[in-house]
Amino acid sequence: MAESVELPGRLGILPFKNKVLLPGAIIRIRCTSPSSVKLVEQELWQREEKGLIGILPVRDAAEAASVGPVLSQGVGSESGERGSRVQVGTSDSHRLDGKNQQEVIHWHTRGVAARALHLSRGVEKPSGRVTYVVVLEGLCRFSVQELSTRGTYYTARISPLEMTKSEMEQVEQDPEFITLSRQFKATATELISVLEQKQKTGGRTKVLLETVPVHKLADIFVASFEISFEEQLCMLDSVDLKVRLSKATELVDRHLQSIHVAEKITQKVEGQLSKSQKEFLLRQQMRAIKEELGDNDDDEDDVVALERKMQSSGMPSNIWKHAQRELRRLKKMQPQQPGYNSSRVYLELLADLPWQKASEEYELDLRVAKERLDSDHYGLTKVKQRIIEYLAVRKLKPDARGPVLCFVGPPGVGKTSLASSIAAALGRKFIRISLGGVKDEADIRGHRRTYIGSMPGRLIDGVKRVAVCNPVMLLDEIDKTGSDVRGDPASALLEVLDPEQNKTFNDHYLNVPFDLSKVIFVATANRVQPIPPPLLDRMEVIELPGYTPEEKLKIAMHHLIPRVLDQHGLTSEFLEIPEAMVKLVIQGYTREAGVRNLERNLAALARAAAVRVAEQEPAVSPIKDVHSLASPLLENRLADGAEVEMEVIPMGVNNHEISSTFKIASPLTVDEDMLEKVLGPPRFDDKEAAERVATPGVSVGLVWTSVGGEVQFVEATAMGGKGELHLTGQLGDVIKESAQIALTWVRARARDLLLATADETNLLEGRDVHIHFPAGAVPKDGPSAGVTLVTALVSLFSQKRVRADTAMTGEMTLRGLVLPVGGIKDKVLAAHRCGIKRVILPERNLKDLIEVPSAVLSGLEIIVAKRMEDVLEQAFDGGCPWRQHSKL
Repeated sequence: MAESVELPGRLGILPFKNKVLLPGAIIRIRCTSPSSVKLVEQELWQREEKGLIGILPVRDAAEAASVGPVLSQGVGSESGERGSRVQVGTSDSHRLDGKNQQEVIHWHTRGVAARALHLSRGVEKPSGRVTYVVVLEGLCRFSVQELSTRGTYYTARISPLEMTKSEMEQVEQDPEFITLSRQFKATATELISVLEQKQKTGGRTKVLLETVPVHKLADIFVASFEISFEEQLCMLDSVDLKVRLSKATELVDRHLQSIHVAEKITQKVEGQLSKSQKEFLLRQQMRAIKEELGDNDDDEDDVVALERKMQSSGMPSNIWKHAQRELRRLKKMQPQQPGYNSSRVYLELLADLPWQKASEEYELDLRVAKERLDSDHYGLTKVKQRIIEYLAVRKLKPDARGPVLCFVGPPGVGKTSLASSIAAALGRKFIRISLGGVKDEADIRGHRRTYIGSMPGRLIDGVKRVAVCNPVMLLDEIDKTGSDVRGDPASALLEVLDPEQNKTFNDHYLNVPFDLSKVIFVATANRVQPIPPPLLDRMEVIELPGYTPEEKLKIAMHHLIPRVLDQHGLTSEFLEIPEAMVKLVIQGYTREAGVRNLERNLAALARAAAVRVAEQEPAVSPIKDVHSLASPLLENRLADGAEVEMEVIPMGVNNHEISSTFKIASPLTVDEDMLEKVLGPPRFDDKEAAERVATPGVSVGLVWTSVGGEVQFVEATAMGGKGELHLTGQLGDVIKESAQIALTWVRARARDLLLATADETNLLEGRDVHIHFPAGAVPKDGPSAGVTLVTALVSLFSQKRVRADTAMTGEMTLRGLVLPVGGIKDKVLAAHRCGIKRVILPERNLKDLIEVPSAVLSGLEIIVAKRMEDVLEQAFDGGCPWRQHSKL
């Protein structure tokens, strides 16, 4: 510890911003500003050990604004010394801000003289600026009498504040000082003990209590820990020894209490950790005790059970190594840890997946498979033949990678049930995955395990549910997937349906390859157009057109009616639906490609019959004819005059046994009156076409939609105007262009078709044409309405009606050629359903009629057309009377 030092009358001043150096404290600073470097160089570097400087605290401008200036600068400055608004600073946290050269410095009136214990000089590169690193020791307090500048740094005329030796001896005899000294030493001793116990150091710090005077100890202890700037200034201003000891005792005691509070918090946290460790050790001991006692079979540990399940799952070796690594990680975790449940669920998925478990396929019998298809589905000869071919290849080469079948057709034609029949013929389990409305790629590939609530994709989840690795998997509504910012599911399906890639399918959640090559994939769709071309290329499209009325009748009599009666608890003894009534339902109440609406109407009839049957009183008493229920329980418990006990009939009892208690005189037979009462008046009739084309300007077209073929009426009318064409009916761009082409062709040949006289040069002069496609709420597009539009315009301008029994389809060119179109089978079936007798088709579509059932073709007159004139010749009654004048 430094001895008492005699201070000179003037000292160089180094300002400390918001910091105080107390006597006995040691601090290391780095001087970089020109003023501080000049001060250190002249006052310390050149004078070596004899050099002394004054450390004077200064305030922030914001703090000084509330306190007020303490010392005015430039007052009483010596001659030859200039004003004091010069920037002075030190480095690090003690350096003054050098950005504002005009900032007023708010000095404290008291400081501490300091000497350099260590001094080193350095030069920064490449600027060449000189810097100093100084280790300073505080010596004694002084008071500033006058502050001035010398060159670039400050100097001050000072007066010492330390007591003389005689004054000190007198104070030490003061009883109050002695009491304060004992209190301070006791608090300081306790603080040293706590710190030495915490840091596990020796008793070197306690030597200070015996060798250093108590008034200097107060400064040393207070400087050793963090206190506020105001408290530091308070200690610096405590010149009176009793005030200094009192303040120091208070600060040391507060620091001691804060250490005690921190220790309590630490002990509490460590106690909680030790509790978890204790529980872990106890669990390990309980597990060892159970193993010694052989009680593991009764109370088996969940993790051990999971490990055994994983061992028996038949994982490949590379996946088993990955699972073992995850299992070791799970064993080291506590159940309370956040990632424990997610790791366990992941391992349970690995254990549940059928890595090698497959369905046992019995030997394929194509005759039995064909009989099964015929019993489940009526018609669909071409489709069933393709399925038989597929099964034949599987029989000859079981491991063959066959194509992915995609059944495309309107709703209700049996696409899903066909896939189920394939699974039944192969003896495999069947799983259906609906893709309608799926827009997230994670639904196919799964979520990554880093996300909260992550789960595997639908494919892996479906394989887990069927518990075999070779099911028949139906990808239903594959044309209704979407895409957004979360990815494109259709692109993710490319890997699934590619035989070269799906043997190592990588689900994001599973994070290990899974073999999907043994899965037989079957897809369904209503339309081919929305399916992306790369995905469509991986599938073999099999189209399922709509049913003919004759096929619907057979399906209803053999499949729908028995199923509807069974679903409603009825039999043929209660309800009879004659074939004529079914045909009336098909013609008057349903016009669809499938049979779903037909089944709904039959179900409505069954419900009406169920109400009548349920309202009937049971024909016999349950006591007299209780044997009809075949219940031995009741037979044993019934005796003469005994009370009847009630028996609950199980759900497995056949509907015939339950309904046998109800007897009616005769079965309810559906007739036309019952049809109209239950289903309402007929929605469709064969007179619609005749009524719609009763006036000129209307023609009948055939269009294809996602639910099958439909009849589309086209209406045209003329009115006064400027020769413009108006189109309505929610039309697409292609059909709008077809209307413009049709109008142009009619105007160009107006004279040849006798639609305009020799004097008329413009067919539309003074009038507008409006073409409308009814059912305006339904979007329409496509080129197949070209011939229908021309026929409607010719009918409008010639004021001749189109034949009501004739419908047409075909695309046309500006030269009048009729081009082929698609969906011929669906369109012909739609015409047949609506009672149309004559159909005009493009000549190049004649080959497509082979797909139309012969029963339908026998009831229709098919007319082929190569040019537009052929269409007009057949569309009007009596042919085309102006054709002989035509130059075409």
